[in-house]
Amino acid sequence: MVICFDLGGVLVRICRDWNEGCAAAGIDPRTHQPRPGHDDRARALIARYQRGELECPDFQRELSELFDGVWTPDEVARIDRAWILGSYRGTAGLVDDLRAAGHRTACLSNTSHSHWDMLLENPAVARLDVRHASHLLRLHKPDRRIYEAFEADVEATGSEIVFFDDLQPNVDAAIECGWDAIRIDHTIETVPQIRTALQARGLLASSSSAD
Repeated sequence: MVICFDLGGVLVRICRDWNEGCAAAGIDPRTHQPRPGHDDRARALIARYQRGELECPDFQRELSELFDGVWTPDEVARIDRAWILGSYRGTAGLVDDLRAAGHRTACLSNTSHSHWDMLLENPAVARLDVRHASHLLRLHKPDRRIYEAFEADVEATGSEIVFFDDLQPNVDAAIECGWDAIRIDHTIETVPQIRTALQARGLLASSSSAD
């Protein structure tokens, strides 16, 4: 069985909105009056970035422009680098237990060049057998093709994959591909949720490991 994780909101704590990102970067929040369609344009820009279609400086410049220059490109870069906050408790031990139980472990994450090196240094992520990301595959969840590309690479069918993600559209798309997908609540500790789901499926014993 392949046990696959999203990263942000599942194994790794991340900022969830712009003000939180500013606080993490030590930048005071500022007033910005968004133009009509701002949120849609921001989502489209982030998706392009996470598909690897933009280099980091180009993304930072375009996002600064979307905010009408209220935050400079250098400040956007600082916020982007501060977005990853650290691990949820017990994630590395969870991966160790899954591997000891004979399962392959993997991730499938929407992320970017600017975050990838930091994520690879995370103890839980470093322990995974297979690491896939949107900017490497040049596809973006919930596009069905990213799940198909993952299946082809790990040589597994949907029925052989258990997947954890914190966003419902990504879970729904995985289910449509035949994966056993479970939504995780990122606002509380994630490892107990994951362990409960795996134990209910007979994939993991009740004992636990420490990180």
